[in-house]
Amino acid sequence: MEKLYNLVIIGFPLRGEWLAPNTPGKRIPSHGTDQLGERYAFDFLQVDWTRAGRNFYNTNLFQYLFFGVPLNKCYGWSQEVYAPCDGEIIIAEDGYKERPTVNLFSDLFFALKNAHAFNLEKDDIQTVAGNYVIMKCSSHVYAAFAHLQTGSITVSAGQTVKKGDILGKVGHSGNSMAPHLHFQLMDSSDLLSAKGIPCAFEQYELFQDGGWKTVYHGVPSNKDRIRFNQ
Repeated sequence: MEKLYNLVIIGFPLRGEWLAPNTPGKRIPSHGTDQLGERYAFDFLQVDWTRAGRNFYNTNLFQYLFFGVPLNKCYGWSQEVYAPCDGEIIIAEDGYKERPTVNLFSDLFFALKNAHAFNLEKDDIQTVAGNYVIMKCSSHVYAAFAHLQTGSITVSAGQTVKKGDILGKVGHSGNSMAPHLHFQLMDSSDLLSAKGIPCAFEQYELFQDGGWKTVYHGVPSNKDRIRFNQ
């Protein structure tokens, strides 16, 4: 991990191909808010690039809209999440149940309910973050990984981890519209007071003009097809 022009350069926390529909490469704050340290946060989602709608589920739209898609039919669900640098685990919260299916209307209702009724000071942060991990990367840099799969977190508070260690798996817990990884850097381990820190990734590949090219110190945009397999 290094700093470059006020950006923190950090390893990529996933393997395989991903899309970042919410990214500071599109807008800042990336999630429309500075709360919970989200100013420069990323959402990483796996999709079917051969389908025009870039669906994240391996079934049809009718099933998604009216019956729901089981989590094991969603491409990103249960993919491993990796430590992007050496560090120390500060918080590891598991046990928050995932909704067993992904459904546009029920997930949207849940998201809208949280947006209007969630109280940062009174309500359980897992209602929003789901199962999550916060690790200390350096003296003033912390990384957060949210919406992890129930029962998948492999680390505990106080544990030292190395870059590339598995932290858990991508899930659909908390305020999630599809199985994905919410990843952010921030200046504190306290989500209620943390401020987001801008970051770029050491290296990944971008699909462009029919082939893959390596990007160094990049910030993926919301239409980029990216991968990392090292």
